[in-house]
Amino acid sequence: MAETRVSFLKQEVEKELKAEKGASIIKLVDLLLEYAFLSRASDIHIDPESGKLVMRLRIDGVLRDSFIFPKELQPEIIARIKVLSGLRTDEHQMAQDGRFRTTVTDVGYIDVRVSIAPTYDGENAILRLLSERTKIIAIEDLDLNEKDLSRLKKAIKRPYGMILATGPTGSGKTTTLYTVIRALNTKEVSILTIEDPIEYAIAGIDQIQVNPRTGLTFANGLRSILRQDPNIIMVGEIRDEETAGIAVNAALTGHLLLSTLHTNDAATAFPRLMDMKIEPFLITSTINIVIGQRLVRRICPNCRVGIKITHTEFESLFSSLTLNILKNNREFYKGKGCEQCNNSGYYGRLGIYEVLEIDDNIREAIMQRKNSSIIKNIATKNGMTVMLEDGFRKAIEGKTTIEEILRVIHE
Repeated sequence: MAETRVSFLKQEVEKELKAEKGASIIKLVDLLLEYAFLSRASDIHIDPESGKLVMRLRIDGVLRDSFIFPKELQPEIIARIKVLSGLRTDEHQMAQDGRFRTTVTDVGYIDVRVSIAPTYDGENAILRLLSERTKIIAIEDLDLNEKDLSRLKKAIKRPYGMILATGPTGSGKTTTLYTVIRALNTKEVSILTIEDPIEYAIAGIDQIQVNPRTGLTFANGLRSILRQDPNIIMVGEIRDEETAGIAVNAALTGHLLLSTLHTNDAATAFPRLMDMKIEPFLITSTINIVIGQRLVRRICPNCRVGIKITHTEFESLFSSLTLNILKNNREFYKGKGCEQCNNSGYYGRLGIYEVLEIDDNIREAIMQRKNSSIIKNIATKNGMTVMLEDGFRKAIEGKTTIEEILRVIHE
């Protein structure tokens, strides 16, 4: 079992630190990588502090302390990570980014994306673990409700236009786009992507890595892609006016374009594009749907129990919601905590979504440059399920908790 292996690895790390001849840094780093992966971490944070080196793991979106090392190990651990990533070991004053591949016992290879930066107490290292286990295979696995799933499937069948995924950093936007790209990946179409960074390699798709040092930006890369005769284009993120303008032009000229925007909800995507000098008539002519999303922790199936909230708790919760989501439901679920979930009560994550489809009413509001609140109200009246509602429905179904929905929506 993974839990047994994790416990063994933890003991091995502690044994290595107590070794009389000193820790073998190569072995220590290998143990830490395997420990983090089997603990289901998405990221490893190695942070120097006064007198110590702290390693934290991001598991199910939440950082947790894992190990505290002697401060004198910091230069050696960072140097080992630099060697694995092909970075300069003699550079300590500049940020460096790299990547390497390693193997995990009985699992196979994992890709590790590395970011190292100089801090007041010395260089830190942030490692993102990328593997097959984090991939979603089919659109159905996104956990969209039936209505939103139908809207998304309808949108990706159109030969041109834009599909946007919106949300803050770490909300699963890129995973959603990869899932859509995988569904569209057939021999009959040419798909090109420009990303920063490339998180997963997909067979049959030409993927381009942004490299500002050589002048390969999202905008320049997108111009080049348009000369490559693509049917479908994925742009990792629309960050500026230039990229936005080229993306809209691509969608207008017979390409299906997928991209992400950093906005709090789906409706805010339209004012955001207007801020990037995209005219309203171009927005209404190109965008097919906008997906707003967040990731919430999933209740551990091994220790899930039913709970019933009190009348007072129900009234307090009901008064804070603008939608009648709960109706009269007072039965929910939580995880008690067990060895499998490291006593957190959660195991894995799932998405909560809102899928905004442009209709005549939305189109008219955009043309009049209405704000996002008005656009969202129109979409809701036309049947859009907002993220909060989707989240509470999943809480009622026993997939997540009320506390988790409120934490993620309001953070």
